[in-house]
Amino acid sequence: MARFELKLPKMGESVAEATITSWLKEVGDIVELDEAIVEIATDKVDSEVPSEVEGTLVEILFEKDDVVAVGATIAIIETGGSDLAPVEKSEAPAVVKEIEKTVEALKEEVSAPITKNSDSGKFYSPLVRNIAQKEGVSLDELESISGQGKDGRVTKDDILAYIENRASAPQKVVEAPKPATQEKPVKEVAKAAPVSVNGQDEIIEMSRMGKLIAKHMVDSIQTSAHVQSFIEIDVTNIVKWRDKVKDAFFKREGEKLTFTPILMQAVATTIKKYPMINIAIDGDHIIKKKAINLGMAAALGDGNLIVPVIKNADQLNLVGMTKSVNDFANRARANQLKPDEIQGGTYTVTNVGSFGSVMGTPIINQPQVAILALGAIRKVPAVIETSEGDFIGIRQKMFVSHSYDHRVVNGALGGMFIKTLKEIIEAWDLNQDF
Repeated sequence: MARFELKLPKMGESVAEATITSWLKEVGDIVELDEAIVEIATDKVDSEVPSEVEGTLVEILFEKDDVVAVGATIAIIETGGSDLAPVEKSEAPAVVKEIEKTVEALKEEVSAPITKNSDSGKFYSPLVRNIAQKEGVSLDELESISGQGKDGRVTKDDILAYIENRASAPQKVVEAPKPATQEKPVKEVAKAAPVSVNGQDEIIEMSRMGKLIAKHMVDSIQTSAHVQSFIEIDVTNIVKWRDKVKDAFFKREGEKLTFTPILMQAVATTIKKYPMINIAIDGDHIIKKKAINLGMAAALGDGNLIVPVIKNADQLNLVGMTKSVNDFANRARANQLKPDEIQGGTYTVTNVGSFGSVMGTPIINQPQVAILALGAIRKVPAVIETSEGDFIGIRQKMFVSHSYDHRVVNGALGGMFIKTLKEIIEAWDLNQDF
């Protein structure tokens, strides 16, 4: 028999750690090759860690809500072969100690270090202790925090929330209960069911992704001076062209042709004409991005949105754009996006029309300076100008909403951008190939 160390895999250049959100297997369970063993979450995306071998799960080295460094051993799998490097049972604690030692090395010198287990029996992870000592949070204060982790354990989010609240309201009584969104009480109290305020209302704790999205939205509003411009675009030619070619497109490429890749390609072309919309702000400096990396807001299975990024979108033809759009949309719904695939965006497009909205006022995806919302395509009566006079006819139209950061994008640039986008879309050639 041999013992295999399952390590937390590298998930992108900018990702150094992840949080254990759920173990899918228990000690003693049989695991198959490539079978998912644990669910993890970074600050960007949720994903699963599959097994690299077949065998029996014999040890789990981290619990739910623990923050783990990339490359750390998270579990031990016992296999039937002898070709894997054996790991003695007594070595497993040493792996944990080695990880803790690395984290401890980052701590600042303090006169009274906080121990892993307090006198009351509470356990504090290395990350929580590191944050506490760095921010001057005493052991007594830590003891007062109502943790949302397993058995009331204080998590990274708990201590960061406490520090933020302490800064704004230092007189707050630490024994006071958390807001009603708390789902787990302190360790000494038995787990309670959701509280009903008046016999009908139900209190539901926000999901991890929901909390992240809420924070990003508030941060963006507090950072950027949001201004919106709107324009109506006649997409009749695009609708007719897509109806004409979509079956042949699917037969040749094996992909469904929707309006999204067509419009995304038009956006990328417009950005090339207005490169100062493809920028970011760094203090008092403007970073003019060379690559046009289009973020595409996609729906997750739980109803939240995530923004995968199509890199170098201006270099893709319609077939390439369609494959990228469909791939990201499908993998977003299945929670299979990689952390690197939702980073590096320079401009974002969101399709509010997919929910039936005629238009929207989207919030900028920081650190970008603009975002475009595509409204629903509707049949409307419109004035048609001809050489023989004006007529009323039925046209397919949509509203486009452009939110931009007025600190660096003035009304002329923000308005001209969507005016040019309108011209590009309305000039669509009905006779072109794909």
